[in-house]
Amino acid sequence: MSLFHYEAYDKDGAITRDDFEARSREEVVEFLNKRSLSPISVKRIGETGGMRVLSIALFERIAPVDIIFLVRNLATTIKSGLTMVESLDIFIADTEKKILKNVLIRVQSNLKNGKSLPESFADDKKYFPPVFMGMLKAGEYSGQLDRSLDELGRYLTKEYNLVKKVKSALTYPAVLLVASLLVVGLLLIFVLPRLTKIFQTSGVELPLLTKFFIVVSGFLSQHLFFDGIFFAGVVWFFTGFRATDFGRRVFYQIFSHVPVAKDLIKKVLLVRFTRTFGNLIGGGISVVEALELAADAVGNYVYKAVIMEGAEGIKNGISLSETFAKYPALFPKVLTSLLSVGEKTGSLASILINFSDFYEEDVDNKLKDLTALLEPLLLLLMGLFVGAIAFSVLLPIYQLVGKFT
Repeated sequence: MSLFHYEAYDKDGAITRDDFEARSREEVVEFLNKRSLSPISVKRIGETGGMRVLSIALFERIAPVDIIFLVRNLATTIKSGLTMVESLDIFIADTEKKILKNVLIRVQSNLKNGKSLPESFADDKKYFPPVFMGMLKAGEYSGQLDRSLDELGRYLTKEYNLVKKVKSALTYPAVLLVASLLVVGLLLIFVLPRLTKIFQTSGVELPLLTKFFIVVSGFLSQHLFFDGIFFAGVVWFFTGFRATDFGRRVFYQIFSHVPVAKDLIKKVLLVRFTRTFGNLIGGGISVVEALELAADAVGNYVYKAVIMEGAEGIKNGISLSETFAKYPALFPKVLTSLLSVGEKTGSLASILINFSDFYEEDVDNKLKDLTALLEPLLLLLMGLFVGAIAFSVLLPIYQLVGKFT
């Protein structure tokens, strides 16, 4: 795909200038003709303005809020009697984000060429969560697209709020941890080396604690280049590495052994699974397909493997509750019991959604517990480190004062 800048005039002679992502100039011209615009010029920005393409790729993204806004408003316009093509026309005109506008333009073009709604979004499915494609498919096949979009809007809003709660709860401890490391680093790299010279020329016998911090301080202050590499490595470990599949597995293994965190992670994953699975089968998606989509939505390799095993089991006549019951560490007995009831009574969708709502409240409580535990713990650690450094400095100072009195 390349980015093109075009100039065109409409039937009234008004000039329009904009950018459009396409595979070729012919595709841009076809797009302009469909919108009753006559092209004046079409230039490939990718050849003469590569940095602009790079900046768009780096700094523009489709955020969860953008998708929520799109879904809610599509539901409203369709309820008002507009077709999907007409609804997309409104959003293409109103959307300021180039990346989202280009996605919607491609979707609209696919719809005009006779593709179904899920097929029209398929080329850009990387921008949307798995449940998005599933609910579109359910809505189109059932003929109740507005209802499916309403359900999808509610699902995406709850998922967004859940992620926001987790991030908000962990923001303050993270800031506190970074501040603690910076304070300790500044003391060891810039403050202690100056005092070390005084101690060394005084002839005072230094305590073991002071000697230890002098060695650490000397290493850090004399290897600033390696300090920078180490700091960059730590930042990459918590950002870039954590975003990889292997990184997510490592972080899951680490936090799944932390007493409070492991229970929180489990409940968040169960909320995500039950809500996704419940909404999909409630929208009319088959159980097997809903499980496959829910497995991707969970975003955890351990749960994904078990959920996919459940999908295979259903194909072989094994109920989902039977499969999940083999993994009590991942799926609590209350959930497997509810699944068994739902499978027998045909009320699986409502049971799953009610379970997710109940567990989400429990997640709120676990987040409060985790925050209440982390804040004093980090303050204590910060106080111990700073106190130890201060104590290692004060001891020789007292000895030095005593020497001359």
